[in-house]
Amino acid sequence: MGKPELRGRDVLWRAVRGQRRSVALGVLLGACHQGGEAVVPVLVGLAIDQGVVEGDAAGLMLWLGVLAVVYVGLSFSFRYGARAGERASVTAAHLLRVALVERVLAPEGGAEDGRLPGELANIATEDAKRVGAVSMAVIVGAGAAVGLVVGAVVLLRISVTLGLLVLIGTPLLLWLGHLLSKPLERRSETEQERAARASGVAADLVAGLRVLKGIGAEPAATARYRGISRDSLSATLRAARAEAWQNGVVTVLTGAFVALVALVGGRLAARGDIGIGELVSCVALALFLIGPLSEFSWVNAELAQGRASAARIAGVLGARPAVDTAPPPHHPGADGPPPPVAGRLRLRDLSYGPLDAIDIEIDAGETVGVVAADPADASALLHCLGRRADPERGTVELDGRPLTALDLAQARGAILVAEHDADLFEGTLLENVVAAAPAGARVDPEAAMAASGTDEVARSLPDGAGTAVTARGRSLSGGQRQRVALARALAADAPVLVVHEPSTAVDAVTETRMAAGIKEIRGGRTTVLVTNSPALLAVTDRVVLLRGGRVAATGTHGHLVGVHADYRTAVLA
Repeated sequence: MGKPELRGRDVLWRAVRGQRRSVALGVLLGACHQGGEAVVPVLVGLAIDQGVVEGDAAGLMLWLGVLAVVYVGLSFSFRYGARAGERASVTAAHLLRVALVERVLAPEGGAEDGRLPGELANIATEDAKRVGAVSMAVIVGAGAAVGLVVGAVVLLRISVTLGLLVLIGTPLLLWLGHLLSKPLERRSETEQERAARASGVAADLVAGLRVLKGIGAEPAATARYRGISRDSLSATLRAARAEAWQNGVVTVLTGAFVALVALVGGRLAARGDIGIGELVSCVALALFLIGPLSEFSWVNAELAQGRASAARIAGVLGARPAVDTAPPPHHPGADGPPPPVAGRLRLRDLSYGPLDAIDIEIDAGETVGVVAADPADASALLHCLGRRADPERGTVELDGRPLTALDLAQARGAILVAEHDADLFEGTLLENVVAAAPAGARVDPEAAMAASGTDEVARSLPDGAGTAVTARGRSLSGGQRQRVALARALAADAPVLVVHEPSTAVDAVTETRMAAGIKEIRGGRTTVLVTNSPALLAVTDRVVLLRGGRVAATGTHGHLVGVHADYRTAVLA
């Protein structure tokens, strides 16, 4: 997982190989079923020869009894073969979904880059389902192949001409079916991409519905989704036309082939080369061949769609990690327990995105504000501090060691980045607050709730801190969600806490209370407030102003307000 060289064929092979027992059982039972069906016309022909042509009643009853036994076997093999195929399909799809979710949630990141959440959900559901269905296609294809082989052998015993006709014509039909599946594969891939895009945009619009209504942007959002959905519909119709065209052409070719077999068999019977029972068997076998050949057409379509979906799954599973997950092999302290984190931060000549040669030093226990005139600067800084990305040049150091020299989990455990748009989880309000709190944390959850103003939120709810919160915290207002998210960050009691704009949706009184609470509860702990809020900046020890990707000024909030025009514009405008 996570290897860039992963390809769609690897995903297909992994899905089938992972269910090899169920697939093997399905192939065995499917082969028995198709072989049995191919034998039925022969038994019917024997019954006709002995019971009708020769008048042998005992022989007729014997072959009818054999037919009854064969049909019992056909029922058993179909039932349990289908069950094995379905088990393999749904289990493979489930395992792919688990692998996709693990990759998306992996600490190294990278899988979500360039993909909307709804698109990832579509890949984990529809694409995984299509790839899982390849297991059933393998079982059906193997059974159809056995049916064709048995039918060809029987025809060879009846007539070499008929047997050779089937043995030569069947591979030709399969090759033509494979060629006809190519357009379907291309259009199916486009269809899935457009459908995933439409799902992703729809999910984002629903998530931001309250904001859209607040700014009156519903018509624009509706028009945007209508256009994307129309593109998805067009791609689906093109894929459906390709599938219908393929099925239609394969059906015509199959029918012509079966008619040719029946015609040749009839001419042989007319010349006396084969008997009446053998003629009946030939015609019945020709009709039987429609089934396996049609199944091959279905298998080709399933494989075409499975390959397209597998390529999309491989794109997620093989996405290049945003950061390395492990430190260099011989960094200091690699052989022993990690030393205690003091919390001293140093950004040394850091360049990433819009940031250019940033140098910032933060002492352990210091509270520092960072004001970014451009939100892109703040976003890039948060990415580097949270190790969602590594700098293009320079380093972020914690207690004198580069973050890249630390294990990823260790780095993120030491530096907690609480972003502005952090979501809440389904559960109670208190469960959200203590979600990231380590065992033995020095910060009491009640203290964190009081410092962030979440205690007021709890008092306004029917069951207090035990009130259930819906997914993403949508049952709370924007300001309430911000206070709960801040309480969660404070309760985590990280050695270094980086908070991004925690008070944009609260009133001035609450914001002042939150600023004082952060200062008090984080006493002795390193805290970085990335914000343009004067109330929050007023409680910091000093402030760093970023402008144009560089450090433009450093000083206390009061000093910078008095002497720096760009700073005043950033925090007071």
